[in-house]
This record gives sequence, C-alpha cells and structure tokens, in this order.
Amino acid sequence: MKKAKNVEEFIARQRMAIAGNPECGVSRYNLAVALLGQKKYDEAEKELFAAIHCSPNLAEAYVQLGGLCLLRDDLDGCMAYNQQAIKARAGFAEGHGNIGFVHLQKGEIDDAIRSLQKAIRWNPNFLQAYATLANAYLMKGLIDESIETNLKALEIEPAFAIAHNNLAIVYLEKGKYDLAIKHVDKAVELGYEVDPELLKEIETFR
Repeated sequence: MKKAKNVEEFIARQRMAIAGNPECGVSRYNLAVALLGQKKYDEAEKELFAAIHCSPNLAEAYVQLGGLCLLRDDLDGCMAYNQQAIKARAGFAEGHGNIGFVHLQKGEIDDAIRSLQKAIRWNPNFLQAYATLANAYLMKGLIDESIETNLKALEIEPAFAIAHNNLAIVYLEKGKYDLAIKHVDKAVELGYEVDPELLKEIETFR
C-alpha cells in the first residue's frame, strides 16, 4: 500500500477502511490520532470511543482519551483512562508514566514515584518518564536520586533539553555551581525556555 502523501489523504484512507469494516478498532484509532493532530478533539474523541468499543484492549486509545481529559484540566478523568490502559495491557509503559504524572500533579509524590519507576521498568528508554521521575525525587528532597535519573535520561538522549534544565536546578540546590552553569547553558543552546529566575540566580555564580 502506498504511503499517504498528507494527513487529509491518510484520513480519507482510514474513513474508507472503516466504511469497508466498521468493526476495525485500529482504523478508528488511526483516524482519531490524525484528527487529534488537526485539533478536531470532539470528532477524535468519538472515534476513540468507537475504537474501544470495537477493540476493548486497545490500550493506546485509553491513553489518548486521558490526554483529552488533560486538555480539559480533568486530572481524575486522565487517571481513570490511564488505569484502564494498564488494565488492558499491564506492561504499557505510557499508561504507567501518565498515572505517575497525574499523581505528581495532585501532590501524591510517593505514588508518582512508584508509577514512574514501573513505566521505566517496562520501557527503559522512556525519556519523559525519567524527567517526571527526576522532578518527583526533587520534590521529595531526594536530590542525588534526581541527579542520577536526569543523567540516565541524558545517556539515552544527550540533547534532551528538559534533563539539562532539571540538572541545572538540582546542581544549584547541591551547591555545584559549575555544573549548574554547564547544564543551564546546554538547555538554552538546545532552545529550552529556562525560567528567567533560574537564569538570574545561576548568573550570580559565573
């Protein structure tokens, strides 16, 4: 099958596939993701519900529904859908990562750490989970663990700007100013929008 030239063509193909086989959850899911890319959230949500109706174990669809809840600042909805995702597939790293993120937003730091550690166990290259886990450790005052987790993220992706930014914060906290300067400079170089207050504070140690 030839590759779709653009999103519109991709959407048209998914609609044709659904017309030919309305019970195909994957086609409905693919259509929903394309619609999300176009910010057609209501239509995408309908297709995600239809995808789950056709394929109740489609963990990715639950995660996307959780993402739509986040857009509405509905943390509980996001949590519920991601719990459905890991129920559908126990080892679904993204579901565990999102649950950890929601726990952290709610200030439930220990629960966040547990979920994020699970996410990384299931997917050792899950960069966003490392970044969120590093923040959770920092919020708990576990500075060394936060540093170690950010450094692991950089082993996987040396240009991961968020980890450089986070390291600037934790090294500043540790009083390791040279390292804080090194990592904040790298974050800026990579185009990350560093908090102006952090930049100002680090400037005093140059």
